[in-house]
Amino acid sequence: MNNELKKLIGKLEADRKLSREEYLFLLNNRNPESTEYLFERARTIKHGIYDHDIYMRGLIEFTNYCKNDCYYCGIRKSSTGTDRYRLTKEQILECCATGYELGFRTFVLQGGEDPYYTDDRIVDIVHAIKENYPDCAITLSAGEKDRESYQAYFDAGAERYLLRHETANDEHYRKLHPEELTLSRRKQCLFDLKQIGYQVGCGFMVGSPYQTNECLVDDLLFINELQPQMVGIGPFIPHCDTPFAEQPAGTIELTLFLLGLIRLMIPNVLLPATTALGTIDPMGREQGVLAGANVVMPNLSPINVREKYMLYDNKICTGDEAAECRACIHGRMEEIGYNLIVSRGDCKQ
Repeated sequence: MNNELKKLIGKLEADRKLSREEYLFLLNNRNPESTEYLFERARTIKHGIYDHDIYMRGLIEFTNYCKNDCYYCGIRKSSTGTDRYRLTKEQILECCATGYELGFRTFVLQGGEDPYYTDDRIVDIVHAIKENYPDCAITLSAGEKDRESYQAYFDAGAERYLLRHETANDEHYRKLHPEELTLSRRKQCLFDLKQIGYQVGCGFMVGSPYQTNECLVDDLLFINELQPQMVGIGPFIPHCDTPFAEQPAGTIELTLFLLGLIRLMIPNVLLPATTALGTIDPMGREQGVLAGANVVMPNLSPINVREKYMLYDNKICTGDEAAECRACIHGRMEEIGYNLIVSRGDCKQ
């Protein structure tokens, strides 16, 4: 069995893709020995492209208002326990100023789908960041928009866009979202972003309710098709104020295995070791890096709003100053032999 699993891992490394049946065989039959072999190959590939460098992104959670009602999300429209907030342009620029002093050269503006932030407002914010910090990259993560909106943000200076597809299985998608949200629309947004010229990030939750290994294979096949520059995955963690409050969390074991597979599929991918990994396991982000990840995203949001941006329960680092987050993650990466570097951290072609 182990020889067969290693052969498939070698085939994925060589061909950068497998058939549906081969992916499913790997997922269904993975074991500690094959998993360690996968991580070894993933690290070798990553080191060949990015050496031991870990890119850091400054995360700014600028609004926790959302017009959507996704069943898994702690800031969903129906959430009654959420203390809502919006950051002003001035507050966002203050976060960038703090981050720049700490060495951040990428700012990630993440928020719910908040109609208050019209295209004009987002364009104005992007313009202001670009004017103040021309050597920095701007990543947006603000959900589904019309192609014209994405184009306007790109023309203003945004270079990257993160939009997790959450699941590439249509039946599964309908179990996680209200009927007005569709997988076809989500995918179209991702392809629009790519065509415009963004560095695009997709991703999914591992262990979300009703997810099967067949669903995960659909995710891997979709990632093969899209060929994104970034893929963000993390374990599903329930939130107490959602319909999935009593559902079990995803596992770190399966999340790490999938990180390794994605590194082999797209060798130069920017692959975060997410906050959710660190939430589900104290050493989760370190394990993510050792499984093939090469990006970390310390939080630059003002401390007084961090506890309000709670997509899932027990999120870590909600009380730390930005400098504390930066110093903490720097020390954690050094302990496992990696360097947290000051760089825009573009995807290497």
